[in-house]
Amino acid sequence: MFQALVIALIVLLSRRVRDPLPPDPTSPFDTRGAVLSAVGLVLLVMGILAADNNLWLMLGLLVLGALVLVWFFRWVRAKERAGEEPLLSMSLFRDRTSNLGLVTQNVQWLMLMGTSFVVAAYFQVVRGYDAIQTGVIFTAATLGLLASSLAAERLAKRRAQRTLIVTGFAATIAGIAILLALVGGSPSPWALAPGLLVIGLGLGLMLTPSVNIVQSSFPEEQQGEISGLSRSVSNLGSSLGTAIAGTILVANLTTHAYAAAMSTLAVIGVLGLTAATRLPRQPSA
Repeated sequence: MFQALVIALIVLLSRRVRDPLPPDPTSPFDTRGAVLSAVGLVLLVMGILAADNNLWLMLGLLVLGALVLVWFFRWVRAKERAGEEPLLSMSLFRDRTSNLGLVTQNVQWLMLMGTSFVVAAYFQVVRGYDAIQTGVIFTAATLGLLASSLAAERLAKRRAQRTLIVTGFAATIAGIAILLALVGGSPSPWALAPGLLVIGLGLGLMLTPSVNIVQSSFPEEQQGEISGLSRSVSNLGSSLGTAIAGTILVANLTTHAYAAAMSTLAVIGVLGLTAATRLPRQPSA
């Protein structure tokens, strides 16, 4: 109910937002490109979800998804060579800083949604809590996200974006380690609160800087395209996080499976941290 009220408030306030760059009605929409990109990404996610049922089906879906995405990029190149406007320009992938920023964005949302899924499932399946009790305990992560997000603007004025992202990944991985260390040592649900708080602080610290790095890598006339790509990459990360964590849990629904799922998210976080350390210390405007 509370979420529905928040959504209603967002819809109401969004009516007052004025787009500084209204869409061009003469610009054609790349329908085939949109379909190919969507189908390719859906097949990849479905391939991960199929891992617990049939490895051959998983492999087939992943290969098919990769082939569709190759078809999509070939279609984009063909349209650009013909002087037509594709769904997105290939020039968006030629900036190293932006590419690294997109990787960190994807991993951040993967960890956020994966952690939310695993922790919520653990509370309700293993501990037997209802949705309300689970939400109350998960408030620790929400408070961490809010605290670091609200401080993000002030921190960005004092620290480089790269520093915030690296610190955020390190804190999130440390939070997962704290979570795993404390959950087995105490029957109290609040034993998970310190780990959830640190995870929330880490994620909130780095979400905005990653977007800023990606957006600032391109001029004003490409902000619409890069914004759409950035949002798509984040949504893909959310889907992958839920798919990977869910597959691990469904494959072996035991307390060890939850630890395995969280450990996998931490390992993926290390990959994101590695990408973050390769960002330039002072990205060009």
